[in-house]
Amino acid sequence: LAAARAVPVPEVLGHDERWLVTELVPTRRPGAEAATRFGRALAALHASGAPAFGAAPPDGPRDAWIGLAPMRNEPGTEWPRWYAEHRVLPYLRAAADRGTLRPGEAAVIERVCERLPELAGPPEPPARLHGDLWSGNVLWGADGRVRLIDPAAHGGHRETDLAMLRLFGCPYLDRIVESYREAAPLADGWAERIGMHQLFPLLVHAALFGRSYAEQALTTSRNYADM
Repeated sequence: LAAARAVPVPEVLGHDERWLVTELVPTRRPGAEAATRFGRALAALHASGAPAFGAAPPDGPRDAWIGLAPMRNEPGTEWPRWYAEHRVLPYLRAAADRGTLRPGEAAVIERVCERLPELAGPPEPPARLHGDLWSGNVLWGADGRVRLIDPAAHGGHRETDLAMLRLFGCPYLDRIVESYREAAPLADGWAERIGMHQLFPLLVHAALFGRSYAEQALTTSRNYADM
């Protein structure tokens, strides 16, 4: 992420198998001007690109993590198929194995996966994603610049990062999206696709944290299963 020279990330000072030591980032309350800068910078981060959907960072592992859940960085060329195979179905299976999803419920989400080629919107090149962009991973620096922490970085669809920002709420989100769109316009219908991109983090949370997230994923999926 730092190599894109877009959104700053804290400098890594040291690490071993258990610890990651970074610079301390003094923070302050979120503000509109910082949100505007962040939106433009996030657009630049995405535009810096990735070799493929699912591409790991250079020298990064294919077997990675998103929070406490394993995440496979398996490259693909067609976003709908890749997203279904590597970002939705693995966590759907994990949630079903844990009993978080009840018998028969998985079919609703599987139906969305089947329809992804027609739901996904116009093809886009792989974007360089943060990959776990909820508001807790956005640091509002005291210098007026946002830093990003705790990434699950990979090549993906840029709407996925934006959808995750909305899923758990982010201060000044409308300002962030407005400045993002000014710098890098989104394809028509992007707002209607937000829930589709949220299936990935919802199912990760369903596999890790329980039934309430499974219910959210099911509610979201029913909006797309028979559109």
